[in-house]
Amino acid sequence: GLPVLSDADTGYGEPLGVARTVRLFEEAGLAGLHLEDQRNPKRCGHLEGKELVPPGEMAAKIRAAAEARRDPSFVIVARTDARGPEGLEAAIGRARVYLDAGADAIFPEGLRSEEEFAEFRRAVPGPLVANMTEFGVTPLIPFRRFRELGYQAVIYPMTAFRVMLRCVGEAYRTLLSEGTQAPLLDGMVGRGALYRLLGYDQAVRSDAEWAEEARKADIG
Repeated sequence: GLPVLSDADTGYGEPLGVARTVRLFEEAGLAGLHLEDQRNPKRCGHLEGKELVPPGEMAAKIRAAAEARRDPSFVIVARTDARGPEGLEAAIGRARVYLDAGADAIFPEGLRSEEEFAEFRRAVPGPLVANMTEFGVTPLIPFRRFRELGYQAVIYPMTAFRVMLRCVGEAYRTLLSEGTQAPLLDGMVGRGALYRLLGYDQAVRSDAEWAEEARKADIG
């Protein structure tokens, strides 16, 4: 399947808790996680009023995460929210500290412009992750442009969710006004497509094969 990178917030505790989080995420089959340097209770990265832990405290969490993973290919991304409360230079400084502590990649949250992304790239070695969430402080930049800037990954954490919320609201408004879902059918995923997505036919074939094997065993 596709590799999954998960948001692990602040790691759910001090270094010991972070180590446990890494082990649990690995056991769940994830390809990696990202940890951020906010102080609990954390806020959305595009809101004001964020407080950060000292760089050394975050570095200790990253070292704990790196030491706790069993698979060296499990990716540990360090996110810094320093751009808002401390400025771009502080974010760059923190990123370097986090790389030295063992982070595989850096995720600079809340940068304000394409030029800031470019400056961050020039100043920070190693793989970088960009966040293209909507309605925040970061402008929407095409992922092909990030490739040109030298970023290795771009995430779209809320895009599908926001579209889904709008669609669900419109669907129920239509159902309420029309009394039927008939006007919505053209915009739906059909039964056949849904079954193909779920692997339904293969499940039915496997079930029949297992039932036949059980029948033969009983007869034998």
